[in-house]
Amino acid sequence: MAVAAGTSSPLILARRDILARRDGASIAYHATAADKTRERGGGDTPGIVFLGGFMSDMTGGKALALEAFAAARGQAFVRFDYFGHGASSGRFEDGSIGRWAEDAVAVLDELTAGPQILVGSSMGGWIMLLAALARPQMVAGLVGIAAAPDFTETLMWRAFTPEIRATIEREGVYYEPSAYGEQPYPITRQLIEDGRTHLLMNKAIAIECPVRLIHGVADPDVPYTLSLELMQRLRSTDVEVTLVKDGGHRLSEPHDLARLTGVVGALSDRLLPPEGP
Repeated sequence: MAVAAGTSSPLILARRDILARRDGASIAYHATAADKTRERGGGDTPGIVFLGGFMSDMTGGKALALEAFAAARGQAFVRFDYFGHGASSGRFEDGSIGRWAEDAVAVLDELTAGPQILVGSSMGGWIMLLAALARPQMVAGLVGIAAAPDFTETLMWRAFTPEIRATIEREGVYYEPSAYGEQPYPITRQLIEDGRTHLLMNKAIAIECPVRLIHGVADPDVPYTLSLELMQRLRSTDVEVTLVKDGGHRLSEPHDLARLTGVVGALSDRLLPPEGP
C-alpha cells in the first residue's frame, strides 16, 4: 500500500503549536477557534479535526482546504502531525497504529471542546474509527477519505511476498518503494504486530454517529470496496458512501476538495442543535 505524503510549507510550519505528551513526545498542531459571534453556525457547529495518512503531514492540500473552509464558516478546526510525522517529535519507524491513535485521542482531550467531526484520510480513516470508539461522547460524526482500516494486515502483510515477510521478520523493517516520492516507506515488524491488536474489519464496529465515506473507484492503493465493507460493519444506520468513478487515492484536485468540503459542510449543518422558539 502506498500513501501519498503531504507537502510542507515553511509559512504554515512557522505557525505550529506544540502539545506535550506525558512520555516527553511533542505533537505539532495548528488550531483555530470557533467564531461564537455568529448567530448560527460556527459557535454552535461541531468542530473539525483532520487526521492525515501514512507518512503524510498536516500541511497537505486536504488539511489546508478544510482549515480555510472551517475558518470561513466560523467552525473550530484542528490539524496535527502524529508522532514521527511532519513537525512532531520521534522517528517514524518507532510509531504504530496504537501510538498514532493515542495521539488523536490526546488531541481530542486537550485541544477541542464540545462535539467534533473527525475527517480521516487513508490511514487517518482507521485512526478516526479508533478515536471514535475511545471517545464516543466527543465525536458527533465521521468523514472518511479513502479510509483504510486494517491496512497493515490486509493491504500490506497479506499482499507481501514470502521474501518481504521474511525480511520484516529477520531485520525488523522493510523499505517499500513509494509511488509518490523518492523516500521509501519503512514497514516495521512493530507496525504489523501492533496493527493486529487494533483490527476492526473482522467484527461489527460499535460506532453509532453519522458517517460519510468518499472513495475513488480508480484508487490503486486502497480498494473502494473497503468503504462498502466498512459501511456494513458500522453499527450506525446513518452511513453514506460517495464513489468517484475516476478518483484515485489522493482526491486532492480542486473538484475533489470542493466535494470534501461540501460533504463536511452538509454533515456539520445537519448536526447543528435545533433553533429555539
